[in-house]
Amino acid sequence: MPFPDVSRRRFLEAGASALVVPLLPACLGTPQGPPVQTGPQLLARPGSPTVTPVKGLSALGLGSTRDGFLYVPQSYTPDTPMPLWVGLHGAGGSSSTWSSYQQRAEARGFVLLAVDSRAGTWDVVEQGNYGADVLFLDRALEHTFARCRVDPSRIALAGFSDGASYALSLGLPNGDLFTHLVAYSPGFIASGYSQVRPLPIFLSHGTLDSVIPVENSRDNLVPMLRAQGNDVTYHEFEGPHGVPAEISEAALDWFEGAA
Repeated sequence: MPFPDVSRRRFLEAGASALVVPLLPACLGTPQGPPVQTGPQLLARPGSPTVTPVKGLSALGLGSTRDGFLYVPQSYTPDTPMPLWVGLHGAGGSSSTWSSYQQRAEARGFVLLAVDSRAGTWDVVEQGNYGADVLFLDRALEHTFARCRVDPSRIALAGFSDGASYALSLGLPNGDLFTHLVAYSPGFIASGYSQVRPLPIFLSHGTLDSVIPVENSRDNLVPMLRAQGNDVTYHEFEGPHGVPAEISEAALDWFEGAA
């Protein structure tokens, strides 16, 4: 699965100060001009669909240059809620990096939503606070819930590299929406949030990663997340900064079977 790399500069700039500080408020000041998202809270929730979905692949149609896609398997019926997998790309990437998951969604029977960041990477990674990406993801989730009956007990937020950092940073304070988090080679967890509840988390990292060292996950993030009560499944693999097919399959097996 070809994911673009996050830059070493961005990871080093994040530094220790960007690591999670639990139970801090997510207030980031008074917005200027048009309304600006000031925290990680997402408002969209699954419910009864009002629009018949296009089966297979469809563009979201929510962004002019950077958008995303929704993939609804042929087996979908509005009478049976399906799991939802939300994918976040790495720095410099787009939703297309999740294209290989379309076949997996078809084979395993889950709805796949992948979105583009508004800029080259996600707001809290690039600028240190939440902004347009939270608002856009909320719109993308509303779009999905309006079309698909989603199982509220099976909603995963997954990401690679910068997207993995964002999945953890955004997923933990939205634990009343997301039920599972998947982080492929994350760099950090942003500070300034209150964790809603402990979550099952799948985390992987390559032992030959020259962009974000494996020790970052092994020695920092995994122990920290476990200390906060999260049920962390951790996979190391021999390889560079990326997501081998076997790791993708292991994550999906875990998502199907995790409590």
